[in-house]
Amino acid sequence: MRYNQLGNTGLFVSELCLGTMTFGENQSGAVWSAVAGLGQETADRIVERSLAAGVNFIDTANVYSEGRSEQILGQAIRNLGVPRKDVVIATKFYGQMGGKPNDRGASRGHIMDSVEQSLKRLQMDHIDLYQIHGTDTVTPIDETLRALDDLVSRGLVRYIGLSNWAAWRMAKALGISERKGYARFETVQAYYSIAGRDLERDIVPLMQEEKLGLMVWSPLAGGLLSGKYGPGAPGNGEGRRAAFDFPPVDKDRAWACVAAMREIGARHGASVAEVALAYILAKPFVTSVIIGAKRLEQLEENLKAVKLRLDAEDMAKLDEVSALAQEYPGWMLARQGAGRLPAPFEPKE
Repeated sequence: MRYNQLGNTGLFVSELCLGTMTFGENQSGAVWSAVAGLGQETADRIVERSLAAGVNFIDTANVYSEGRSEQILGQAIRNLGVPRKDVVIATKFYGQMGGKPNDRGASRGHIMDSVEQSLKRLQMDHIDLYQIHGTDTVTPIDETLRALDDLVSRGLVRYIGLSNWAAWRMAKALGISERKGYARFETVQAYYSIAGRDLERDIVPLMQEEKLGLMVWSPLAGGLLSGKYGPGAPGNGEGRRAAFDFPPVDKDRAWACVAAMREIGARHGASVAEVALAYILAKPFVTSVIIGAKRLEQLEENLKAVKLRLDAEDMAKLDEVSALAQEYPGWMLARQGAGRLPAPFEPKE
């Protein structure tokens, strides 16, 4: 297991992060019911195995199973006797947590209420990484940032991050934080997979420029890249994706990627899922890849991805089959910037 610097901080986190969306009992009609289902005992075993493999980074959210994911994670840490300093806990706020009009969003009131409730469920006195789970188009960004800065100042939260934001909004928030001396966002949690590389258009250049860490969610595109689906797949493709078709993916594009990964996997003695994870892990702008599991066998397969090293030929082939279609202004930037690379200037004779 390798450990990467989290954003522009002195904190190091494992290249794999355990995601806990699967923690919590199924709830009829709930959005998480197709994903969740794990009780305390199984969750304890998954956390224990992850820690034994070198994972020190665990991600949850208050909306996962309506708070049960945080409760189960906090209890697992206690049941296993894990020293608090040895694990980096990330959680999120923003989603609907009640039936009242102020039970969601990124307002100061909801943030203060949410952090108190999350700490209680986690049975902890601080959260290492507190992330806004979505884009609030109503609350001024200044209000959100001031509230989060107060949490950092009080020691309830050590670092802050965001998820599912547009690049321009991230840039605006970073500018406000710098101008007002607030704690700044250090991480971006975003969807990224070989079948969905849209992040590379605007968000990746911003992250690299501002030294933001990237936490990747759904690197297997909701199980679509697990090897259970598409041409050449064994079995009938049952599983999470069959019941919860998310995130949206261009299937034809995905199947071309799966075919290429199946070929590369056969050469390395690895599964399609391992190749899909190894491809994302090899990207230099990726800090940590979030993996989740309902069974220990699934977890073991995901953990093996850190040992798979794709060579330059493998990466070139996968880059080619998954390449993004050119869009403006990208194709114009590439055309005009071709002669403006960082190299010594040599005037024409």
